[in-house]
Amino acid sequence: MSRRGERNEETDKASVSAKVADDSQRMTTIYAVYLIAALDITWMFLQFSVTPYLAKKLGFDTLWFGYLQTTVGVIQLLGGPMFGRFADLFGARTALSLACASTVVFFLLLATADTPAMLFIHKIPTIFMHVLPASQMVVTDLTKPEKRADALSKLGLCFGIGMIVGSTLGGQLSKLYGEKFTACFGAAGSAFSLLLVLKFIPKNTKAETTRGNTTDDNRKKSVFNLGEITRLMKFPTVMQTFIIKIVAGLPSGIFQVMFSIIALEFFKLQPEQNGYLMAYFGIVQMVIQGGVIGRLTARYSDNSLLLLSIGVSSLVGLAQAYIQNVWQFCLNILPMMFSLSVFNVITDSMLTKSVPSSDTGTMLGLCASVQSLLRTVGPTIGGFLYVNYGISSIGLIQFFVNIAVFVYLLQRRLNKTAEQRK
Repeated sequence: MSRRGERNEETDKASVSAKVADDSQRMTTIYAVYLIAALDITWMFLQFSVTPYLAKKLGFDTLWFGYLQTTVGVIQLLGGPMFGRFADLFGARTALSLACASTVVFFLLLATADTPAMLFIHKIPTIFMHVLPASQMVVTDLTKPEKRADALSKLGLCFGIGMIVGSTLGGQLSKLYGEKFTACFGAAGSAFSLLLVLKFIPKNTKAETTRGNTTDDNRKKSVFNLGEITRLMKFPTVMQTFIIKIVAGLPSGIFQVMFSIIALEFFKLQPEQNGYLMAYFGIVQMVIQGGVIGRLTARYSDNSLLLLSIGVSSLVGLAQAYIQNVWQFCLNILPMMFSLSVFNVITDSMLTKSVPSSDTGTMLGLCASVQSLLRTVGPTIGGFLYVNYGISSIGLIQFFVNIAVFVYLLQRRLNKTAEQRK
């Protein structure tokens, strides 16, 4: 063999070794992000076992507790797009570090909250508490477009794990040691998440070529530049997908924010029974996100799965209108969680594929703001419907809205197919 051939062979081996090492590093980062996301959801559900009881001790009634929840929705609604823009400008590690550090401050303020005003003040750090969108950004940056929906769905699996562990752990800690200790435990856990970010998340996760072309220009632009955020809506299909995400997601979002009231007043569940039901929610979500969505995205297109999720959601709404007891509701949870999981993963995946990779963080921030919007307007709309027309009205609105969106998308798809045949 000639020396030139030996050199080529050595070069090929070095290239393969570098690719294997790069792939290994990428997977290590993704697994670390999954762990960070699972821990963040754990701390979030841990505080759910603190805030309601602390608010009750401080004299909050249902109305004022609603104001407290609405405050969080408004803060995160404003913070989501800005945080996404911040992540695009300064990188994944900085964004995740800011989110985890804000969570530490959030829990420390909760531990010291001894007046109604302090309970409102401790919600201010939620403007930066976007660990899940930042995790979605890292996963989006490190996966190929065709694998993106499956990778994003695994974050839903982390959500299910965190829901179960956080609810259980928070309940036990509050029962044995009190709310302040539980809040301090959440602060310590969030500090541990911050250490994981600093250890395992690289400074930048976007492709070097993309960053080289956009970083200098981006850094000259402000995080608070509304034009830079809203310009993403001008990309093809983005505005339409975003509107569908809001319109089709609003009815199911109303039911979610009203669930605690429905469980208490309609189903007459005791606290421990409600805990079991939340655990059931988490298990179902884990199965769907971890074992179902990946197989579906490998076989079917995003548009087909979007159509499927909206169709199933309309049937879920129709079933909700006629549910009489908690056992019927448990059966309806299966298609409900399926439609919600597929809908959220597919719309996020479609939106990130529609914009340049340099703007995926901003787009995911906008996606997160949709959930904040639902938490902001959901309690008002849901409360009005529930008080005046009962639980069936929420389900019927979900049915009619989603069936209308389903027919629109189906008609559009049939028209497109007919045009292609001509």
